[in-house]
Amino acid sequence: MKIEERKITVRELSEGYIDSEEEGVRGYNSNLDIRPKYQREFIYKDKQREEVVQTILKGFPLNTMYWAKREDGTFEVIDGQQRTISICQYISGVYSVKIGDNTMYYHNLQDDIRERILNYELTVYVCDGTDSEKLDWFRVINIAGEKLTEQELRNAVYAGSWVTDAKRYFSKSNCAASQMASDYMSGTPIRQDYLETVISWIAPDGDIELYMSQHQHDPNATQLWMYFTSVITWVKATFPKYRKEMKGLPWGLLYNQFKDKVYDTKALETEITRLMEDDDVTSHKGVYQYVLTRDEKYLSIRAFTLQMKRTAYERQQGICPHCHEHYELDQMEGDHITPWHEGGKTTADNLQMLCKTCNRKKGGK
Repeated sequence: MKIEERKITVRELSEGYIDSEEEGVRGYNSNLDIRPKYQREFIYKDKQREEVVQTILKGFPLNTMYWAKREDGTFEVIDGQQRTISICQYISGVYSVKIGDNTMYYHNLQDDIRERILNYELTVYVCDGTDSEKLDWFRVINIAGEKLTEQELRNAVYAGSWVTDAKRYFSKSNCAASQMASDYMSGTPIRQDYLETVISWIAPDGDIELYMSQHQHDPNATQLWMYFTSVITWVKATFPKYRKEMKGLPWGLLYNQFKDKVYDTKALETEITRLMEDDDVTSHKGVYQYVLTRDEKYLSIRAFTLQMKRTAYERQQGICPHCHEHYELDQMEGDHITPWHEGGKTTADNLQMLCKTCNRKKGGK
């Protein structure tokens, strides 16, 4: 892998600067992709971007920026997007800054001050290497300011037609995925949470990087979008009544496993309602996974209290009712006499103390 240090002037950086919501943000004579299409939106507050300009005016050094070199010879900003946009917006007259006692736009500045800004040199490290080399490097560099997420780093490494189209669907505040399924998804689109989640669902063994490397040069991300719409359509059809507990569940993984099964949606809803009202169910969010998998671990069934177990232990005089051997309290475990799934409750009259071996044997049946 090759890492090259460059000195880029503000003049060079801002040349050809264009900020288009649909076409992204570009600079450096159109050779630098400052914010690829539908990537994270500008998040610096007024004070932060003004401080960038003040730093330049004072001749103080800005933090190092990092670019990745693409296959076509152009570049993409890996770290420094917010500082770059702040600089270019000021040169373009988007905002003003306080200089002395005056509030000044760029065009209000005297010629010598404008030249001082334009000639200011930024330190940029340009990385050129294999996908795996770049990803490793991006993870370990000391990124200042607003840290990149793992998915933002992957987007940079596997930049291309597929990533650009995928961002269109999944990486903007009001993107199609957000409009369709924000109630079912965790995180935010602009930090790439939606995109990362959906790829982890569709990728074999959840290997996001492998999937992105395989599809990097696909002309579009239609396959991913169609998969996502299928997942959400299945969820809404299987569970027509929405509850807040449905947000953020691994719906894609459940879809992959259960999409071909036919369910009685009315019966499912009746069971879900009962489970939501069951005092022994402490994880309401796990109800949906339980009704599909029948694995009680998702429900976090309420455990017997220490006092309840002590009382039962004394009543049994430390004798396990299965093997009829005597044990100390810490060698025994509380057990539902009538299992929870058969209607048994986590109450004192439904508690027996079993030795750990017998309890394991019973649980394995």
